[in-house]
Amino acid sequence: MSLAIAKNTGMSYKRSQLSRNVDILFKWVTAIFGFGIVLVLLAIAFEVGRQAIPAIQKFGIIDFFTSVRWNPVENIFGAWTQIYGTLVTSFIALLLAVPIGVGVAIILSEDFLPPKLQQPLVFMVQLLAAIPSVIYGLWGIFVLAPFLQDPMVWIYQTFGWIPFFSSQATGRGIYIASIILAIMILPIIASISRDALVAVNPTLRQASYGLGATRWETLTQVIIPTAISGIIGGVMLALGRAMGETMAVTMLIGNANRPSTSIFSQGSTISALLANQFAEASGLQVSALMYAALILFFLTLLVNVLAQMIVNKVAIKKL
Repeated sequence: MSLAIAKNTGMSYKRSQLSRNVDILFKWVTAIFGFGIVLVLLAIAFEVGRQAIPAIQKFGIIDFFTSVRWNPVENIFGAWTQIYGTLVTSFIALLLAVPIGVGVAIILSEDFLPPKLQQPLVFMVQLLAAIPSVIYGLWGIFVLAPFLQDPMVWIYQTFGWIPFFSSQATGRGIYIASIILAIMILPIIASISRDALVAVNPTLRQASYGLGATRWETLTQVIIPTAISGIIGGVMLALGRAMGETMAVTMLIGNANRPSTSIFSQGSTISALLANQFAEASGLQVSALMYAALILFFLTLLVNVLAQMIVNKVAIKKL
């Protein structure tokens, strides 16, 4: 307050030594917290990597990545089925969630709805992110899977000649796990994208209208391009969530150790593999599971690095 008064009156303001010490303390505390996060990340990577060393030495990189055999009895482990399932379910989930999530963000950030209806919808979208994943899994088993059974059978009978639909749909499989993942990551994409759209400077919108642009032209050529870095960040954050999701996917994907091009077939993911086997694992199996966890760790890390690179590239283009 005294600083503001000094600025308004033209008087000089001299900070006290206590104020300077508080600023210095705050600077060091935030720096310690920042380095602490990095140290925790490195500690996790080190411990998982240390536990995975026996499996890395025995199976190497190529064999572990390309083999589909996972046999704890014979101590033969390959994670291609789980890697494939993780990537496919995450990709399908993004394919479904991104258009809907960005569309919801546009509706909730623009004046398409009355404020009395818009605010409750914003709250409901954010509330979806707070629902436990096991609830999504149960809902998928008892509601979504029976509801989609007949349409999926029709798709199989009509388009079964296409490799993506070449197997009979059941209540478990890659397709149902992907749809649940899309529903789970939808609030992340919608919320972050809405925040990015709302944060766009209103003067840009006014300037666009002043130049004669329509509402649609202003939205597609001014608002969305300005907020694209935030939208991309939300999408990549949702992708990381989809790749690491455990309970709902474990309950719905079928946990079959065989890869298939058909999305109706059962499959597995790295997180589902860890949830199913880690409690009863021993010996080399523990190391193989840690090896799979290390792969998932680096996949999510790669996603975040790519997201930051894309955001930085978009920001540089805008400048």
